[in-house]
Amino acid sequence: MIGINSSKNICNENGIYTNEIIHVSNNLNENIVTNQEWILEIPKINLIAEIAEGTSSEILNQYIGHFEKTSKQYGNIALAAHNRGYLVNYFKDLKELEIGDEIYYKYNGIQRIYIVDSKNIIKDTDVEVLENTEDDIITLITCVENQPEKRRCIQGIKKN
Repeated sequence: MIGINSSKNICNENGIYTNEIIHVSNNLNENIVTNQEWILEIPKINLIAEIAEGTSSEILNQYIGHFEKTSKQYGNIALAAHNRGYLVNYFKDLKELEIGDEIYYKYNGIQRIYIVDSKNIIKDTDVEVLENTEDDIITLITCVENQPEKRRCIQGIKKN
């Protein structure tokens, strides 16, 4: 049992579902449990969803996925989700967002508000939108209907 990670959804005393992450290290006596809330909320499109690490099919079929090589707290936080054709389509209404709309991001006790400041259609090979930035921004990416080589990219900048 080396380096096992697992998680399960639990409901806290406030009625909010969180991920309880259990990590078992090489030392079988070391069992670290953290109760971590990782949530994206976009009021305009009535979205409240949990975020999980990674963008694999398994993750995106249950959660909003976090691009592993991007930040979770500062700089560019990049997230992805399905928008149609799956059981979970968290970004189905992402195209309805407008410049100035608010995005709420909660991770490990921090909560930030971002303001949408760009909406673009990019190529699926345009990875520069995932690069880290000095400014605190959030990047939301999903597919574009009937254009498999394109991605919808919404970016927001941290509200002061």
